[in-house]
Amino acid sequence: MQGQTPDGKHRRGLADGAHFFRSFVTAPRLTGAVAPSGRALARAMAMAITPAPHGLIVELGPGTGPVTESLIEAGVARERLVLIEYDSEFCSILKQRFAPARIVQGDAYDLAVALAEFAGEPIAAVVSSLPLLNQPPARREKLIGDAFSLMGRAGVFVQFTYGFGSPIPREVCANRYSAHRGRPIWRNLPPARVWTYRLDVDAGGGESAVLGRAANESGEAQGAAEGR
Repeated sequence: MQGQTPDGKHRRGLADGAHFFRSFVTAPRLTGAVAPSGRALARAMAMAITPAPHGLIVELGPGTGPVTESLIEAGVARERLVLIEYDSEFCSILKQRFAPARIVQGDAYDLAVALAEFAGEPIAAVVSSLPLLNQPPARREKLIGDAFSLMGRAGVFVQFTYGFGSPIPREVCANRYSAHRGRPIWRNLPPARVWTYRLDVDAGGGESAVLGRAANESGEAQGAAEGR
């Protein structure tokens, strides 16, 4: 990524857009958008886990890698990255751009299988660009449950959405996960929000799983401003 001329970045952006659009036409429910995440959104996703604790950073649905690139720029070593991508063309792009990050072509909704080769390695965070709102609530509940079963109590699950509400249903969060909503990222097309989920340390405390603003809102807003 470093050393690219503005013209080279522009050409790469056009190529990424073409790849993404073809994927959307072929499998709209899996892709969920006609273009990759914008730079402001990608930076907000990366900032939601930094400074990242010890362990692997698992990215779900990285596509052509805009969030991956922001994670690396934020200081995450490539060797810590595990990228789970369903599309074979995207996997090839990711291998070319982000080696020695480990690329897994597989189903991100079946984390136990996709991450089987990493059994025993600590996982610090799961960063998801999956179009969760295209999936039924039960599948979303299973995904976040599987993620925390692999991460443990210190883990963090980061998800962006184009919707206003939590992509993980409220009833799933109640007394299980604390869910925090970032400010709108207007520079993304369409505008998006970043949600950050953690295991609720006060589980059983009634209203403890509050869906409020993220503690890192100011950082996300700064990331959005830098992308302008």
